[in-house]
Amino acid sequence: MTKTKGRAEDTSPLVYQCRLPLSTHTVNHLAGLLRRHLKAIRSRWRILPPGGIAVIVLALRHDQRLDDMADGNNVSESTVRRRRDELIALLAAQAPCLDRALKRVAKTGGEMVLTDGTLIPTQRRTGKANRRNYSGKHHHHGLHFLALTDERGA
Repeated sequence: MTKTKGRAEDTSPLVYQCRLPLSTHTVNHLAGLLRRHLKAIRSRWRILPPGGIAVIVLALRHDQRLDDMADGNNVSESTVRRRRDELIALLAAQAPCLDRALKRVAKTGGEMVLTDGTLIPTQRRTGKANRRNYSGKHHHHGLHFLALTDERGA
């Protein structure tokens, strides 16, 4: 049996709506980051506005699949993947480096640094990257997120 990526004749895609626990501040922050980035690189247009891209990327965090989000917004899966990677890079650029974070803790008079982490659940990956993201402790796939704070949690 051959697999096709096209839809059957006389069918239309079904789109469902869901409610995501997102704050307006979070969506506006991501959209603002993207707007500034687009202005800096002098991008002329995107298929979706920055706010729409931000909502799609945040929906991916809540276990929505790339192709589902792409089909629901009439864009390709690769477009959603590129926008997701672009926003992750913009957010990562805002995070302070380890040496800067340690200098800031020392500058404010902190005597102790706390490291805490959590596993953010992700979908199972295919191929060789599958085992790398599997947590034996939690018995599912995910990414380990580490946070560095002072004794006050700042």
